[in-house]
Amino acid sequence: MFSLRTALSVIIRTPSYCWQKKIDPIIKRFGKMSTVFVYGTLKKGQPNHHHMMDETKRKGVYCGTGRTNQKYPLVIAGKYNIPFLLNLPGTGHEIDGEIYLVDDQLLQFLDEFEGCPEVYQRRPVEVHVLEWEEKASTLGVKPDVGGMLTCFLYNATTYEQDWLKLPYYNNYDPFRNHDQPKYVLREAR
Repeated sequence: MFSLRTALSVIIRTPSYCWQKKIDPIIKRFGKMSTVFVYGTLKKGQPNHHHMMDETKRKGVYCGTGRTNQKYPLVIAGKYNIPFLLNLPGTGHEIDGEIYLVDDQLLQFLDEFEGCPEVYQRRPVEVHVLEWEEKASTLGVKPDVGGMLTCFLYNATTYEQDWLKLPYYNNYDPFRNHDQPKYVLREAR
């Protein structure tokens, strides 16, 4: 059985007519997949989580929980109380979140949803896996021996300097953590 990385490297180097015959049927069913680390409103129990699991046009598979290997400032800012992870490695806290395996359609949707690259940028980061779902391993994705996995993460492209004076959080959950400002749904804006 091919691992996802092996399959993708074969796809990249092989004419499209060949990959359907040689690649594991799971890969054919889902197409190219990427790991994404979410820390805000896209997590389970948060207002935008339904976008991660909407299978009408795209596919997202929950893989488990993790924590960024580096510290970052995670602030809640703006008049809609949106979580922003600032690209200042080494400042703030290691950030807790969830890991998803997403297909190209969901990744493209997330880019649009996050306003990438104007509002947020998508970049790879190292995530230490805390809990792992075995179904993710059957798709050929699993952490390395040290428990690390490279995932895409969305962080704020630009921010106001005043945001650096806001409280830094290691976890976003305004519904359960009463000291965090409440998120304003897009529909209510």
